[in-house]
Amino acid sequence: MSSKITLIVVQGVILFPALLWKVYQLTRAPGDVARWMVTACLACFAAAYPLGLLAGDVNQPDPGRIVPLLFQHIFLCGLVFSLACFFLFSALPPARARRRAWLEAVPLGTAILVMATVTLLMPDVPPAQYPRAGVSVFYLAADLYLTYGIASACFFARRYARGAAPRLARGLSVAAAGFAIGALGGATLIAVVLVHWAGAAIPRLLVQATVWLVFPSAILLVVGLSYPGVATRLAAARVWWQHLRTYHRLRPLWTKLHEAFPEDALNRTPPGRWDALSVLGVHRRYYRRVIECRDGLVRISPYVARLEGPLPDRLTEALRAHARREPAPEEPTPIAIPEGAGLDDDARELVTLSESLAGRTGAASRPAGAAGSPVSRRAR
Repeated sequence: MSSKITLIVVQGVILFPALLWKVYQLTRAPGDVARWMVTACLACFAAAYPLGLLAGDVNQPDPGRIVPLLFQHIFLCGLVFSLACFFLFSALPPARARRRAWLEAVPLGTAILVMATVTLLMPDVPPAQYPRAGVSVFYLAADLYLTYGIASACFFARRYARGAAPRLARGLSVAAAGFAIGALGGATLIAVVLVHWAGAAIPRLLVQATVWLVFPSAILLVVGLSYPGVATRLAAARVWWQHLRTYHRLRPLWTKLHEAFPEDALNRTPPGRWDALSVLGVHRRYYRRVIECRDGLVRISPYVARLEGPLPDRLTEALRAHARREPAPEEPTPIAIPEGAGLDDDARELVTLSESLAGRTGAASRPAGAAGSPVSRRAR
């Protein structure tokens, strides 16, 4: 029992944050039909979750009150239907996807109709006295549809994953594994219902198998459907951290250039309190610092070009010459040129120069002509 409670708690801990995340994504792209379907799937799952706790053990045909069971299984069937629609609207043209969705609604409506009919005809007696046939028909209608829908979703997920982007393909592969386990769990549920209807004793191993198949499959489903968005955010967090580190690693170079050319600053207004740590704030500060460093190097390059030695030493001496207002050639000379054409390539080259410059700060007694770093020699 404790292991089952643990699985239920883990399921809830994963489910509700995933639902909130999908709702947030939906607000960013309200016209995305496939995203609506994923959100509806998780919403149905979240609605069925407390109803399942209220109704009692859904993995055996000894039910709690029939009304909570009815609504719980309606939401579970809606979950499976939303999954089918997600794959249909993701892989097919809109008109064809709508036609297929209407076809998929037929078995859904049939299962709900059977369960609702059994609920209406169930006598007003304690759950333990419910007719065995009525309980069995209720569960059989639900489990047959759920097993069919989950098996179909497994097929669609594996097929759609083959042509999807890497992150989405990995998420769909995890979801497909959950579907496969869930379909097997659905088959065991059907077996439990049939054994109970026949009046035979339900093997304990069969009951335990439903728990260890249905609950893990639900967890894999939530993880798989949430993986692409979470992986995207983690990648964005890595970029944020890289930009923050680069911003600070450029400080030695930027400080010297800013002291020489304060008019090149791109932002003269003080930033907000949280701007330094916000996502957009870090990116803006990173871009500005890289651009300001490059602008400063262009301005100082005529002084650097007439000097000899490692680039950090020449840059230090050039800044001193500029401070003394010594005349310099008019034409700028390219220095610290990156190998690539992107801003991040430029930032890496500037970081190398900045760290070399920081390492030489205060080393006024260094012999002239000492060997510089590889990048300095390359940038000469």
